[in-house]
Amino acid sequence: MTANPAPARDRFRLPRWGQRGTAGASIPAQLSFENIVQVYGDQRVLDGVSLTVEPGELVCLLGHSGCGKTTLLRIAAGVEAPTSGRVLMDRLEVSGPNAFLEPERRGIGLMFQDYALFPHLTILQNVKFGLKDLSAAEADIAARRALSRVGLENFANEFPHTLSGGEQQRVALARSIAPRPGVLLMDEPFSNLDKRMRDAIRDETVAILRETGATTIVVTHDPEEAMRIADRIVLMRAGRIIQQGRSEDIYRNPANLFAARFFCDFNEIKGTVRNGQVSCPVGIFAAPHLKDGPAVVCIRPQGLRLKPSGFCLPGRVVSRRFLGEVELVHIGVQGVDRPLQARVHDPVGVKEGQDVGIEIDPKDVLVFAASDA
Repeated sequence: MTANPAPARDRFRLPRWGQRGTAGASIPAQLSFENIVQVYGDQRVLDGVSLTVEPGELVCLLGHSGCGKTTLLRIAAGVEAPTSGRVLMDRLEVSGPNAFLEPERRGIGLMFQDYALFPHLTILQNVKFGLKDLSAAEADIAARRALSRVGLENFANEFPHTLSGGEQQRVALARSIAPRPGVLLMDEPFSNLDKRMRDAIRDETVAILRETGATTIVVTHDPEEAMRIADRIVLMRAGRIIQQGRSEDIYRNPANLFAARFFCDFNEIKGTVRNGQVSCPVGIFAAPHLKDGPAVVCIRPQGLRLKPSGFCLPGRVVSRRFLGEVELVHIGVQGVDRPLQARVHDPVGVKEGQDVGIEIDPKDVLVFAASDA
């Protein structure tokens, strides 16, 4: 058998997808977790997680590796049973002290990071694998329809090893939507793709998820990806939910310093709060929510604007790097241990070693108690 030249093809051309609106609609289900605890030996991986995902909602579980997000996904799928707590679908218990419904009976679609395609089956057979409740003819129609939607109907008789990573990802997607599940669980589905391919496939995947209407949970460690695709982000740390909400709400109003750092590489400066204001080497900012005492002033790099020397806060350019749409400029400021990072669209022709003024936009300043650090 000759190898399919798909990998080379994917390197030079973005994939073609089928016609939008043809994925087929699901009947979305509500998925709820009630006080889920999961313990392995002496390790408490999940520590009382409660969360409800509404029908048709797309939720991203976001967090660093080991925070418990994949374990929560496996418990939802029925691959694991929780140590304690309950999982409910449409308010009926499927995991817990009173019931345990087998994974194949939950009406849940799964898409794993490694795609989990069967190497000995053709692409069509892989997609048909979860359609055992249909007749052979009905399963064939449903599988071909799903392959058509992801633009791979012409690859039905190929085998997984002949496809590129992007094409294998689309096969896994077709397999997961073919049964029209009420709930779809996706574990880091785009992490194995290069950036150019990842952006294109992610956007089209979200379009397909919207077409099906399935309730969807996507696990990711990438905050930009979560903001790009989710109706709601659930940020996790050490087995607990730290904060949840719309991307804009979490970005602008993080619950604590951990949440703030997750979404931005801040300039962090020590300061002191007195009477609702924090003073630090780069200025005085409002901090009405904090008690008097030591604090951390966090300034987003895009909140710094460069001005001619003699205006605003004085600084000196340490280095600059062209990044395409913006330039990353490092600026030394008296009293600050590390150079400030500024992401600027108009660097006003500055050079390394040049004195500049720095203007700070107050909306890009967040202040936290030093005890949060």
